[in-house]
Amino acid sequence: MYLAKKFIASSVGMLGLINLSMMQTAGAEERVVSIPVDNQSVVGTLETAAQENAPLAILLHGFTGTRDELPVKETEEGVFSRMARLLAESGVSSLRIDFRGSGESDGEWEDTTFSGQIKDAVTTIDWIRAQEQFKGTKIALIGWSQGGLVASHAAAARPDVDTVVLMAPATNPLVTFTGLFGMDLVNKAMAADPETPITGSLPWGVETTLKAKFYQEMPVTSPLAAVAHYDGPLLVMMGLKDALITPQPAIGEAWMAYHDGEEKLIVLDTDHVWSAFEGPQMIDEHVVPAILEWFDAQL
Repeated sequence: MYLAKKFIASSVGMLGLINLSMMQTAGAEERVVSIPVDNQSVVGTLETAAQENAPLAILLHGFTGTRDELPVKETEEGVFSRMARLLAESGVSSLRIDFRGSGESDGEWEDTTFSGQIKDAVTTIDWIRAQEQFKGTKIALIGWSQGGLVASHAAAARPDVDTVVLMAPATNPLVTFTGLFGMDLVNKAMAADPETPITGSLPWGVETTLKAKFYQEMPVTSPLAAVAHYDGPLLVMMGLKDALITPQPAIGEAWMAYHDGEEKLIVLDTDHVWSAFEGPQMIDEHVVPAILEWFDAQL
């Protein structure tokens, strides 16, 4: 599930590479890797393009998501697994990860925090740079929704990444999650011991349990402030029909105001999930081509 899946539809330690599975697709090599973080493992899918010296994009998923991301209608792929394939076919490698507590990575979902996911992303950048096969490789970050929040902070921590792409990034987490969970639950979490489990219902009828520390990080986590510490190339993509990160294009323009450096804002006639419930056309014809055009100029 993604941050607004049905809501939108209705409105460095051991650095060894662990190869768990491998297959060949369109000349690209895909394998599962394990990245050590705090005595736990972050699991990811590394898809290497056939071209030599290919740049590499790190893909960061959204709230309640996993590394393949939301299923795309009329396909057998998720948004990120499809993007990874299309990127590889165009000469860009990628690594999409499950944050700890999500997907196949170690940890419990209820321990999820912004700071923990940011640490996973920063460690992933460092891990890639430590691999002999990626020495000198240009690195991009791609973050979707909460993954965009994470990407902005990871870029602030590692401002020498070569470019950042934010897809409908969570911009004000306190506003966003109060809208999802309600003020009463957020106030309860703010007053609780950080380790207290708090269960809330999402607008699409699913309950989820996170410790109070997740909510308590919201007022002190500012993606816009983070991006002010990154002066590299920044591409922000927003959807005019996004009912979660709204209003547009004003929120997208806020990223341009806080960032100092080469930048571009693209606003598409789509929703928070890039019309994935309708099929792959928006992703194939607009989202990925825009990212590839940006990469062609920056990497």
